[in-house]
Amino acid sequence: MNASRYQFYRLILTFSAMVVLAGCAATGTATREEIPARHSISEFRDQRFAEVADPWEELNRNVYRFNFYFDKYLFLPVVSSYEFITPTFVQERVSDFYSNLGEVHNLTNSIFQLKASESVMTLGRFVTNSTLGIGGLFDPATSLGLERNDQDFGKTLGYWGMSSGPYMVLPLAGPSSLRDTGGLAVDSAIHYGIYALIDPFAHTGHSFAISSGITTMEAIDARHRQSFRYYESGYPFEYYMVRFIYHEKRKLDIGRPIPLE
Repeated sequence: MNASRYQFYRLILTFSAMVVLAGCAATGTATREEIPARHSISEFRDQRFAEVADPWEELNRNVYRFNFYFDKYLFLPVVSSYEFITPTFVQERVSDFYSNLGEVHNLTNSIFQLKASESVMTLGRFVTNSTLGIGGLFDPATSLGLERNDQDFGKTLGYWGMSSGPYMVLPLAGPSSLRDTGGLAVDSAIHYGIYALIDPFAHTGHSFAISSGITTMEAIDARHRQSFRYYESGYPFEYYMVRFIYHEKRKLDIGRPIPLE
C-alpha cells in the first residue's frame, strides 16, 4: 500500500473511533465483563499503582472499553482464524519476518541514542537475518550471539530526559503516554520516509493491494504474539493495574529502575 494512503486511513480510523467513543461516554454504560469493584480507588490513593498521572481518565477508560469490544468481536476472531488455518511453522516465519523489519526502527533509535555498539549489533542482526535468514524468515542472528535491542522514539525521548507526560490509551494501540504517542508518530514518519524512498512494489502495478496485505498481516501477527486479553485478569481494578504496569515497564525499558522502598 502506498505509505501516505496508509497513514491517511489510520488517521481516519482513529477519528472514527473517537466519534464512537464520544457516544459511549454519553451513555455511561459499564462494561459487562468488567469485574465490579468492592472498593473505591480513592481508598488506595497511597498505593503506587495510583500514582500515574492520568488527567484524561474518563476518555482513556472509554478508549479502553472500545479496544475491548474491537478486540473481542473483530480482531481476536480474525487472529484465531489465522492461528487455526496456519501451521505453527508458517506462523513462526511470519513473526520472524516482521521482527526483522522492526530492526529498522531499532537501528535508527539506537543511533539517535548514540549507542554505537548497540547500533552495530542491530545492523548486524538485520543484515544477517536478511541474508542468511532468507529475507528475515529465520533468525540465525540470535544463535550467532547478536542480541535484539528493542527501541522506539518514545524510549529515545526518555533516554534524553523527557518525562512520560500524562497517560493515554490509544484506539487499537492500547496503553501509551503523551511522550510515547509522539514517539510513535516519529517512528511512523521514519517508516513512511524509508518506504516512500524504496517503494519496493512500484514495479508490480499493484503496490496498494500488496502493501495493504502486508500491513494487515503485520497487525494480525502482532496481536497473535500478544497474550493479553481485556478483562481476563480477574483484577477488579484492571484499568489501573494495566496503567501502572505500562508506566513502570517503560521506566525500566528506558533504564530508570523502580526505586526499592
